[in-house]
Amino acid sequence: MLNFELKNPTKILFGKGEIAKISKEVPQDAKVLMIYGGGSIKTNGVYHQVTDALKKHDVKEFGGVPANPEYEVLVNALQFIKDNNITYLLAVGGGSVIDGVKFLSAAANYDGEPWEILKRSVRTMEGEGMPFGTILTLPATGSEMNSGYVISRRKTKEKLSSGGPGLFPQFSVLDPEVIQSIPKKQIANGIADAYTHVLEQYMTTPSSADLQERIAESILISLQETAPKVMSENFDYNAAGNFMWCCTMALNGLIQKGVITDWAVHAMGHELTAYYGIDHARTLAVIAPSHYRYNFDTKKEKLAQYAERVWKITEGTLEEKAEAAIKKMEEFFQSLDIKTKLSEYTEDYQNTAERVEKAFTERNWLGLGEHKKLTPQDAYKIVEMSY
Repeated sequence: MLNFELKNPTKILFGKGEIAKISKEVPQDAKVLMIYGGGSIKTNGVYHQVTDALKKHDVKEFGGVPANPEYEVLVNALQFIKDNNITYLLAVGGGSVIDGVKFLSAAANYDGEPWEILKRSVRTMEGEGMPFGTILTLPATGSEMNSGYVISRRKTKEKLSSGGPGLFPQFSVLDPEVIQSIPKKQIANGIADAYTHVLEQYMTTPSSADLQERIAESILISLQETAPKVMSENFDYNAAGNFMWCCTMALNGLIQKGVITDWAVHAMGHELTAYYGIDHARTLAVIAPSHYRYNFDTKKEKLAQYAERVWKITEGTLEEKAEAAIKKMEEFFQSLDIKTKLSEYTEDYQNTAERVEKAFTERNWLGLGEHKKLTPQDAYKIVEMSY
C-alpha cells in the first residue's frame, strides 16, 4: 500500500427531511447566496424546504447554472457575490451546480483573472475559499464530499479542473427523496458517472491495498444491483439511498488512498463534452471500453480480477476473463440505454481524435494514466477506436 494522507471535513446529513437542519449549519450572521440550476428545485419541493429552513437568514438567489457549468455564467455570479457582499454560498443542485460553487468559492478572494485558477490549476488551500454547503439533488459526481471541480468555457471549448483542500463543502445534505423527480436519463448518467469514477481508481494494476480494492468492488456491485431498481418507474427509497451513497463514496477520496489511479478516461471524455456537448457520463461510457482494450496488456490482471470479483466470471484464461470483463462493462452501460460509440451521438466525429491529440499536446499533457505514459498519440488511437 502506498503512503497517503486522508482528511475529509465534510459533514453529511443523510436521509428524508434533513434539509430542515441546515438552519443550524449555516451561520446566523451570514449573507447567503443560494445557487441553483434550471429551476427544477422549485417544482420538486426542494426550494420550499430550503427557503423555509433559512427563513431567518439573509438569503439571496442566483439561478441558471447549466450542466457542465459554464465560466461565462459563473463570472456573472461572481460579480453578484461581490456586489452584494456575500459571505456564504449554498449550492442546491447536482454536480454541475456544486462544481460551479466550488469555483466561485475559489475565485471570490482570488487576486487575478478567475480563469487563471483553472488554466494554471491553482489549488485553493484551507481558509482561502469562501465557505459553502451543498444540498444534493442529482447523485452522480461525488462533488458533495470532495474538493475538486470541473468548469467549461464555451468560447475556447475547454473543460478544465482544479480544486484544493480549502474546497470541501462544510456540510452536504443527501435526501434520497429527491430522486423521485429526476428523469431516468439523468439517473442513468449518475450511475454511469459513479461507476466510471470507481473504475478510474480501481482499473490500474494489482494492489496490496486489499480494503480499498474490496470497497471499490462493493460500490461497483451495488451500482449494478441498484441500477434496475432506481431505473424502475416505481420509487424505491432504499434503492435511491443506496444509489445516492454509492455516488458519494465513489469519489470522496477513500478508495483512491494507498493506490495508483488513472483518470485518462475522464481527460478524453471531457474533450468530447467540450466539442459536442455530450453528457459527461456518456462520454465516459464511449471512451472507457476502448481505453481498456488499448491498454489491455498493462491492465489485464486487474480486468481479470474485476471479472472474477464483480461479474463472477471464473472460467477461462486470464486474457479471456479480462476480455469478458470489458464486454460486461460495455453491456452494463448499454443496459442503461447509454450508447458506447461516438458515432451514435454525432455525425461530425471523423476528426475528433486529431482534435484531442492537438489539445493534449498544446496543454503539455504528455503523460496521462496511472504510469504517466499515455501520450497524446495514444489518446488519438483510443478516441479513434471509440468511433
